[in-house]
Amino acid sequence: MRIEFAPLNVPLRRRLQTAAVLQWVYSFLALAQCCLAAFVLLALSDWWMGAVLYAGWLWLDWDTPTSGGRRSEWIRRWRLWEYFRDYFPLRLIKTVDLDPKKNYIFGFHPHGVLVAGAFGNFCTESTGFSELFPGLRSHLLMLPFWFRVPFFRDYIMCGGLVSSSKASLSHLVSRPGGGNVAVLAVGGAPEALDARPGALTLQVRSRKGFIKLALKHGAQLVPVFSFGENELFDQMDNPSGSSLRRLQNRLQSIMGIALPMFHARGVFQYSFGLMPYRKQISTVVGKPIAVSQTPSPSSEDVERLHSVYLQSLTELFEEHKAAYGLDQDQHLTFI
Repeated sequence: MRIEFAPLNVPLRRRLQTAAVLQWVYSFLALAQCCLAAFVLLALSDWWMGAVLYAGWLWLDWDTPTSGGRRSEWIRRWRLWEYFRDYFPLRLIKTVDLDPKKNYIFGFHPHGVLVAGAFGNFCTESTGFSELFPGLRSHLLMLPFWFRVPFFRDYIMCGGLVSSSKASLSHLVSRPGGGNVAVLAVGGAPEALDARPGALTLQVRSRKGFIKLALKHGAQLVPVFSFGENELFDQMDNPSGSSLRRLQNRLQSIMGIALPMFHARGVFQYSFGLMPYRKQISTVVGKPIAVSQTPSPSSEDVERLHSVYLQSLTELFEEHKAAYGLDQDQHLTFI
């Protein structure tokens, strides 16, 4: 394979963009393991009392990820995230104003490999979420597993990340006075295994838990489509039934997280590596679907609202796809 090296005269601005994304990829793939190792080493060292004190803090703070988290506006506004935004670049597009007196569930599609659009738009202020949607606070839902890792949990909560458990989502969308936005990557881990350039298949037909909670608490549903999300990485061929896919599904069932075999470019060369391609991501926030609170929704209520949601998501995609480089004959497929 011929290796294409990066030129030596790359502007400093682009080098800083690459560094910002590199630390994000590292945080996503390895920071949790490093934090866990640091805690173990601390517990085995002469500074073991620090580990004991942190364990006590962890016990007292255990429910915070399911109770709205603990966000830090200072960290969300780091200059670092502006370089992260400009690497792709990343944009957040509003189609209508949202009432800050209501609570919302944003259904984010597609999941992609590392959910770059959801992180950049809703866990940082680099694309101006607070200016576009004044009075609303965004919270990206993440697998509960990650909030059990010492130190790592505190860092990710600073960006507005919270547990994706039922209790966590219910807490957010039942807030009196409104103002909360729960961002849920609906396709979840299984969809990440199919994330590759050109993919338009969404795992959403059987995902109805968020619909039921929206009805139960009267939260407004908002479809969100992130154009370019699947263009960031290539992935090894893993069709359904293949040995690799069976292994991935097995590991996912055991650990609860997906392990896509992805690759793209490197830091100093463009031929291979784990850095995403520089592809524009345009995250379009659609119109809210009015939801009447139904404390005990029936299966018919859930099915009806789910159908309306799928129709709204389809309309959002069809309305905006031409503006972001897709052909008229490209359509979403729901499974």
